[in-house]
Amino acid sequence: MWSQMNQYYIEPSQLTDEESANTYLQEHWESQVDATKNGPMIKIKTGLFIQSLKFFNSTEVNLSGYIWQTYKDGVHDNIKPGPSDVGFILPEQVNSGSDIQPREAYRIRNGDEEVIGWYFEATLRQPFDYSKYPFDHKTVWVRIWPESFSQNVVLVPDFNAYKSTGPSDTFGIAESIVLGTWERQNTFFDYKLSSYDTNFGIANYTGQTDFPELYYNFVVKRKFENAFIIYLLPLFLVSALLFAALLTVSSNDELSNRFGFNTSGFIGASSALFFVVMLAHIQLREQFGGEGIVYIEYFYIIMYGLLVTATANTYLFSIRSNIWGNIISYNDNIIPKVAYWPFVLSTLIAVTWYVM
Repeated sequence: MWSQMNQYYIEPSQLTDEESANTYLQEHWESQVDATKNGPMIKIKTGLFIQSLKFFNSTEVNLSGYIWQTYKDGVHDNIKPGPSDVGFILPEQVNSGSDIQPREAYRIRNGDEEVIGWYFEATLRQPFDYSKYPFDHKTVWVRIWPESFSQNVVLVPDFNAYKSTGPSDTFGIAESIVLGTWERQNTFFDYKLSSYDTNFGIANYTGQTDFPELYYNFVVKRKFENAFIIYLLPLFLVSALLFAALLTVSSNDELSNRFGFNTSGFIGASSALFFVVMLAHIQLREQFGGEGIVYIEYFYIIMYGLLVTATANTYLFSIRSNIWGNIISYNDNIIPKVAYWPFVLSTLIAVTWYVM
């Protein structure tokens, strides 16, 4: 189940070449727009290259790299940006001290076309799904608007700028990029249809309903080993120590003296293990402020339940309680001891099945 949770499945909405992009626009935009009212659709080839990526917190990611656009004489004359202008907008960018305004990096003439490239650094705020942590994948997207979004301008991917843009290809990102606890999985362009309840004060605004916005998506996969060592391995050790403490429970005086078993000692050991689990849980929770319960947190909840149950079992066994007396006292508390690992592992399987 862990192996299945750790798999990444290719998005069916990927645009792999110019033909697929044109087909999508024809079906979802050109056929829906009145060209006599909104003017003919103007396409601008747009490409992107990421040089660095860093997650600031659970909702913000910082990117830097280059964005370029191709403007053709006679087609883009009215919307072509000047030397001090920028031809694109990143609508999800938030203000940050590390951000810098996009600046023109190059302007190259190719026949009747001119390619303009800008260097950018931006912090983008996005909702990420952490429910399957540490078996989660993150799709970092860069949503790009044309600067002249008041007109019928649509950005199209510049597929010719990349060596290969197939479904499983990784392009538009530096091979030497440092990702820390992440590794590259996939990259792709796609469109998402967006609607707004305002016309931004623009009469006959073209993109108010089901406008195709261009997205560059970068999929990263978390390195499971890091989270396993930090968060899961200590839990397995705590559960093993709790089981070892449970094995010392005995009504036989000789065995009790040999093991040094007493109820207060068991409660003290359980309390120490509880604080170990609680501190690790707090450290984990600090990473996902405002998020729901992530997959690995269920392990901690199960561990809390085990600590309470084992402590209650030992106390009831010591006072020879009539509550569950036959089960707890039978054959020197053998049933809870034998049922410990089957119960723990079956509970983990049930939780994993539920999260999947």
